[in-house]
Amino acid sequence: MKILDRYVVKSIVAIFLTTILVFSLLYVLIDSASNLDEFIDRKIPLDILIQYYLTYLPVVLSQTAPIACLISVLFAYSNLSSHNEVIALRSSGLNFWQITKPALWLALVVSALIFLMNEKLIPHAEDTARQLRNEHMILEVDRKKHKKAKIKNLTFYGLRNRLYFIDTFDPNTYELEGITIIEYDNEQNIKGKTVALNGVWTGIAWKFYQCHITTFPQDINEPTKIRVYQEKLADIKETPEDFLKQRLQVSSMNIRQLSEYISRFSNSGAKTALNNLRVDLHQKIAYPFSNIIIVLVGLPFAVMTGRRKAQTFTSLGLAIAIGFLYYVTNSVGLALGKGGFFPPVISAWLAPMIFLGLASYVIKTKI
Repeated sequence: MKILDRYVVKSIVAIFLTTILVFSLLYVLIDSASNLDEFIDRKIPLDILIQYYLTYLPVVLSQTAPIACLISVLFAYSNLSSHNEVIALRSSGLNFWQITKPALWLALVVSALIFLMNEKLIPHAEDTARQLRNEHMILEVDRKKHKKAKIKNLTFYGLRNRLYFIDTFDPNTYELEGITIIEYDNEQNIKGKTVALNGVWTGIAWKFYQCHITTFPQDINEPTKIRVYQEKLADIKETPEDFLKQRLQVSSMNIRQLSEYISRFSNSGAKTALNNLRVDLHQKIAYPFSNIIIVLVGLPFAVMTGRRKAQTFTSLGLAIAIGFLYYVTNSVGLALGKGGFFPPVISAWLAPMIFLGLASYVIKTKI
């Protein structure tokens, strides 16, 4: 590695580690302060609190690493610019890509680390942190309130090799809306499909309304049978309590697990649930790239010459502005995707593509 590259890398890494540490401490302070009454009421031991925040640390690192990387890169290069070192580098014949190569390589490394954390560490961390919080930190009244909230897009494997897709489940009234049930044989071939407009728990069984039951033949010479019922007592064993235990936690699944989960349901006809899951899948793929993209957007401003005054505050403000705009754009894209306005792949990659185009324009016109 060249002396220049080592000099720049050392500066960026030092600021990056400091920023990550500050963000982690701020998260712990803000979260603990906002939940202080809850911690005192439950008399939570200090070791449980420490275990909880240490367990949740990978999630915090993944969420804050992109903006921390951007801040560290902007600070490092703005410092070079404020001491006229960028002018010296340009005078020696180095172009934009040669000057910023250390920052881009570090951004790629951070993106790879974010991807690995999302795949290997965060699913387990989410599960463990959620379990600790449910067992030790949530007040009973809040736990009951959470249980009474309507569950949307409920999907799960049930008894008798069945897949359930429920648009909405109300745990207060035990009412279902938008019901799709797929039944498989032992070879995982579809043998039956039940679709109902809504349903309700009678106390001993589920009653479906506007129900269509399709029986698929096991022999190609047999016809497909479709039966239509205005009301029908469903032949399923799951109770409302079983439904409450089946909340899907996408954050606790990595890309492979979520992809396999979606493939199982691909022929179910539950379009809304599948669309939302596909948006989440593409977001898991696209998110690690946000780090390198927002660094590309910020770097041209950091290496511009002629700006000397208040470089530190300018860099901090620029990093906050770029990060805020990126996350707002990303949130809007995901919302449009889950609303059906964009295909899942476009909604997840909307912000990266927009900011990559912005970075290309700035680099081409300003550098």
